[in-house]
Amino acid sequence: MKNLMLIAALSLGVSGAFAQKMKEADVPAAVKTGFTKSFPGAKVTKWEKEDGNFEAEFDNNKVETSAVFNAAGNLLETEVEIGASTLPGTIVEYCNKNMPGVAIKEAAKITGADGSVRFEAEVGDADYLFDSNGTFIKKEVDKDKKDDDDKKKK
Repeated sequence: MKNLMLIAALSLGVSGAFAQKMKEADVPAAVKTGFTKSFPGAKVTKWEKEDGNFEAEFDNNKVETSAVFNAAGNLLETEVEIGASTLPGTIVEYCNKNMPGVAIKEAAKITGADGSVRFEAEVGDADYLFDSNGTFIKKEVDKDKKDDDDKKKK
C-alpha cells in the first residue's frame, strides 16, 4: 500500500513538472537577449521552463504569441494564436469526425526556426497537433489545463 501511495505521489509530481512557471529574474541572460532580438519592443507576460527550454508568452501586435528558446538564446519555434476558422479544412474535418459536438476552443500556427509549420487545435482538455498539410500528428493532454477547466466548472 505504501508503494502505491508513493507511486501516485511521484506521478503527480512528475506530471506537474512538464512546464514550470518562472520569475523573469531566473531566466538566463542569453534567453532574454534572444527574445529581445527576435521580438523587439515586445513585453513578456509569463516565462515557463519546459524540457530545458524557455517559453515566453507575450502579445505581438495584439495577437497572443509564445516563443520557445534554448538555453543559449536561440529561437526554436513561435506559436501564434489564430482563429479556428482559419485552420486547414482537413483539421476541422478531423476534429468534427473524432470529437463530434465539441468545439475547437483555440487554434494556433506553430512555426519552427527552420520554417516548418504545424497547427494546434485545443479541443476539450487536449491539444491536437497537425502537420502543415493538416495530417494528425499527436494528442497532448495538459494536466494544468485540465485542472484549470475543472476549477472553472465548479
